[in-house]
Amino acid sequence: MIDGLAGALAIGVVASTTPVAAQEKPSSVGLGIFTFTSGPAAVFGMPGKNAADLMIEQINARGGIAGVPVSATYVDEGQGTQGVIAEYRRQAGETENQVLIAALSSANCLALAPLAEQLEVPTVAWNCDTHQLLVDGKSKYMFRPNGNTVPEFIAYALYVLERKPNMKTVAIINPDYAFGHDAAKIFTAALKALKPDVEIVAELYPKLGSPNYQTEISRLTTARPDVVFSNLWGADLENFVRQAAPRGLFTSSQVILAVGETVLQRVPLPDGVIVGVLGDGWWMSPDAKANPETAKFAEAYKTRFGEYPVSPSIKMANTLVYVKEAYKAAMSKNGGKWPTRSELASAMQGSKVATLTGTVQTRADNDGLVDQIVGVTVKTPAHPFPVIGDMVRYKGDSLMPQVGQDPLAWISTLTPEFAKTLPKPGSYN
Repeated sequence: MIDGLAGALAIGVVASTTPVAAQEKPSSVGLGIFTFTSGPAAVFGMPGKNAADLMIEQINARGGIAGVPVSATYVDEGQGTQGVIAEYRRQAGETENQVLIAALSSANCLALAPLAEQLEVPTVAWNCDTHQLLVDGKSKYMFRPNGNTVPEFIAYALYVLERKPNMKTVAIINPDYAFGHDAAKIFTAALKALKPDVEIVAELYPKLGSPNYQTEISRLTTARPDVVFSNLWGADLENFVRQAAPRGLFTSSQVILAVGETVLQRVPLPDGVIVGVLGDGWWMSPDAKANPETAKFAEAYKTRFGEYPVSPSIKMANTLVYVKEAYKAAMSKNGGKWPTRSELASAMQGSKVATLTGTVQTRADNDGLVDQIVGVTVKTPAHPFPVIGDMVRYKGDSLMPQVGQDPLAWISTLTPEFAKTLPKPGSYN
């Protein structure tokens, strides 16, 4: 099965037609991959590692990259930012690690971005969502082949306003760090631009890794907002859902769980909760199901790991596709020689890569343009857990400011007329 799957998943695997001198090739293609393998965030980070294991195995079954096998060294982000920085320096010093895949955490990405430029190491942020990462437009070595907090949370504002056009009050409960605060600012700014009479009645920022949300849930149920927005994730999200559901939060308010797709197979969610994948990485989207490689990847993942891939799994898989394509493009440009780090970075700049779930376009600021999928939880006889229904797929470039524009200033220019030009819930079938 793995052999057959490896053949089907030969997306972007390099097969150079130009001979390459054997001594120019390394003995292996090293990848330093940063993710959470311990602590509460591992519930989000381990699906990324699992996907990397599976994809690398398949790449090697097809001969590696230009005949060179790929190997990964995993760095646990659970050790804290200072440890991650130290490990990044060590990984960058390994000559076989021409590309580093880092990181999951927005805080870690922000800490590593200056090092990528200083050390001139192509670094691919496989998940890190904060728009602050590349906002200055000066990066030469840091890349993000997925969405950021700007299109991700504008998408939720657009979707909920279509579902609840008469909404008046909103409460927010997000983690207390860059990802949570960025999301609140962007979601609120988009709502205010599109529906100025919306009132934010509560903003709660529990500490990352909090085990108990009873105090926050009490405040939310007392406020009885029309909409509750949250981008809690990992174990935090699981704990919040398990504690909020018995207290009726999902019936008293329209709840948006921005990272809710990741817990569909783990915790019971009622119908009608707005969820998405912070990008296009939904393995059951129409585009994904139409791609034989994606369907086979999902089944192989389920067979090996006991559950279907979630969005961090797909993001990691798509990132590896992106890296493989960079090798292919770099060698195509340099006459088939083994590429340098600089050549790999140049190959990523402005690239357009077909992934398992769509296409990623790298902008001039090295940020990625990917579509945004949002929907609501629905039950289906095909699965024992809720899936995403009533979906919409917003084009990536429609929800992003131009390179160099201030994101929040651009969001303030959005109008209800702009929203009318976009696809509606249920249009993506």
